[in-house]
Amino acid sequence: MDSNSRFLLKSFRKYYRENHPIMPDRFTKREFGFMFFDRQMVQRHMSFPTPEELNRFMIAQVPSHSYYSTAYYRKPSAPTMDEKEWLGADLIFDLDADHLEGAEKMSYPEMLSKIKEEMIDLTDSFLFSDLGFGEENVHITFSGGRGYHAHIPSKDVLTLGTHERRELVDYITCSGLNIDWVFPFQRVATSQVRTAAGKRTNVAKDRLIPPPEAGGWRRRMRNGLMDLVNDVCDLDPKILKKEYPSVSASANSTLIKMRDDVRSSRKVLFEKNTMATLNRNTQEMLVKIMGEDVAPSLAAEVDKPVTPDIKRIIRLPGSVHGKTGLRVTPITRDELTGFDPLQNAVPSSYSDEPIRITMKKDYELDMMGEHFSLSGETEAPEYAAVFLIGRRVADHGHLSEKKESLF
Repeated sequence: MDSNSRFLLKSFRKYYRENHPIMPDRFTKREFGFMFFDRQMVQRHMSFPTPEELNRFMIAQVPSHSYYSTAYYRKPSAPTMDEKEWLGADLIFDLDADHLEGAEKMSYPEMLSKIKEEMIDLTDSFLFSDLGFGEENVHITFSGGRGYHAHIPSKDVLTLGTHERRELVDYITCSGLNIDWVFPFQRVATSQVRTAAGKRTNVAKDRLIPPPEAGGWRRRMRNGLMDLVNDVCDLDPKILKKEYPSVSASANSTLIKMRDDVRSSRKVLFEKNTMATLNRNTQEMLVKIMGEDVAPSLAAEVDKPVTPDIKRIIRLPGSVHGKTGLRVTPITRDELTGFDPLQNAVPSSYSDEPIRITMKKDYELDMMGEHFSLSGETEAPEYAAVFLIGRRVADHGHLSEKKESLF
């Protein structure tokens, strides 16, 4: 075990001596799993009959990462999944910043800020609104690393299978949305023409707009269309192409015709909930933009493989994350708005005592109300040193001291 691992293990042991992990609901039916600083293994298929036994294990073994199963089992410590006898599972949504577009160019605080926005959108727009879960049934947790989890332990979802959970993911991420269901055609007879074979009825096919009382994705798309109509009317065609890539290949003259057409009908579109006052090309262009550009922007971010997995293990609340030293922290929806992991998830067991570290690169850090500008051989408070060493941007100790110890 190297110096970095020894330092982290010591800090984690101090944490577990002063703090207990938060036991999940029906914990005796859960499987627990752990990773460690001093061995290359994952220890799974464990169960604990009491909180005290888990506390003793954490203090004695000092895991670097701690997990519990989202599933409930009749025999959680059985060595194979079949032998465990699955009873049901919480509904879990996992948001991790490494899935964000452009995450590789973001700093750690930038990733945390963006993924928090995604979590707020998930809870407010989908879990509380469309899916109808009460705030008391959605347990939000900062993962200790780069994201958040939403746990729903309600009995109503306990026995949902993989297929049903995947359908929820598809709904939230707008996978497979039928644009013709959102904006269906209305066929209206406009005239009759006599032909040699008899009478022929001419039929107009115009797109309908979801009414204001519509729910779910139809309501979301109605509101999105309102924003699109305003943009079409107000934005220069060059800017419109940048905002809506699906029309980037369209001629400016085509977009100008669409703009003029929409401007003349803007006031009545959402009064009559139909696009009948627009010409057909404009209707289809709007629907194209809604399907290809707007709908994906209205979807929420989730880690798609996690939710359908009915035998998943997830981070244990109250444990600390081996790559940051931050606490896996349960929070309410109200707390989520102002939550800053580098202020609110730093364990109080970490001290202000200066620790000698060697930076691998220059690094700016705002943590616990302090700003650090770090480079080369330097010192940082223990709470910052744990984070920096866990994130592998610093090594424990000074390089010059290590060189001297070789002689």
